[in-house]
Amino acid sequence: MKDLTSKSELRSTRKKEHVQHFLNGNFEGDNFFRHIYLEHNSLPEVDFEEIDTKYSFLGKEISFPVMINAMTGGFKDGVLINGNLARLAEKFNIPMAVGSQAIAVTDKEYESSFKVVREILKNGVVISNINAFAGVDEVLRAIDMIQADAVQIHLNPAQEIVMPEGDRNFKGLLKNIENIVGKIDKPVIVKEIGFGVSKDTARKLFEAGVRYIDIAGRGGTNFIKIESERNKEFEFSELFDWGIPTALSLLECRTVSSDLNIICSGGMKSADEIIKALCAGADMTGISGPILRELLEGGLEGANKYLQNIIYKSKVIMLLLGRKNIDELRTVPYRIKGELKEMLDC
Repeated sequence: MKDLTSKSELRSTRKKEHVQHFLNGNFEGDNFFRHIYLEHNSLPEVDFEEIDTKYSFLGKEISFPVMINAMTGGFKDGVLINGNLARLAEKFNIPMAVGSQAIAVTDKEYESSFKVVREILKNGVVISNINAFAGVDEVLRAIDMIQADAVQIHLNPAQEIVMPEGDRNFKGLLKNIENIVGKIDKPVIVKEIGFGVSKDTARKLFEAGVRYIDIAGRGGTNFIKIESERNKEFEFSELFDWGIPTALSLLECRTVSSDLNIICSGGMKSADEIIKALCAGADMTGISGPILRELLEGGLEGANKYLQNIIYKSKVIMLLLGRKNIDELRTVPYRIKGELKEMLDC
């Protein structure tokens, strides 16, 4: 029991440190969406007031295809942070995923920072989160804890291997994920945490029964940088550019199957990136770090304004493309240039 308590305290401290390091530095990179070009339409034939951004996700209607993605929970300030994030999700009628619940699955003392999300969101889309090592019973507890509509199974070998106290053995993860998918009656979303999903990995997951992938590519919060800050023995600066840029991951994973639902996250921070992702084949988009920074530095009002601006400017871009709803965005032609084109050609 003492070992369990000590492990929970270590996890709680680590979660707090992650937020502190994120706020104290710039841990974002290039997601490559600047290499995707959308052509201006001078005859849009669209009434701005009639533009409709509603979308169906996990069986529920949401107001815009962006979700507040997994970030935090499991430490003292987690209740306040997740509560405010849930208030934003409720206000804009968009989904929210919580951070890893592993700490609360093993120690009920930390449940409140996750349960607060469902308490506030009520009938909204709420997604639970746990690591790929978790057993079916642990996954079920994570789902039940917040009455989740789906569960994210996160993949984070790049973070763990740099983390001083992280895991070192990643054998059997695919088999475990296949087992979870086969025994859980909720949608299972396999999620990277910031280093992208390759086409080969996406294909293996699809063959294992996975139908939802959150690619979380390079360009967002860089956990190699964050864990390098925490690691007193080694520094990992030569790996700070490691990972698959988000735009590249999206384009390659999209070719695996039309039945694969792709959530595009990883450095998504602006309206033009969200619209480009939707045009390039994303079924959904996700934002995490930029919202957290706005919330912690500008309060709920600042985060509210940030999301309001993104949704409004997304509608502006939709008008400039001559598209009046999300389905029509799928038909927008796009061009690929620069380094992204070179990498795809290779």
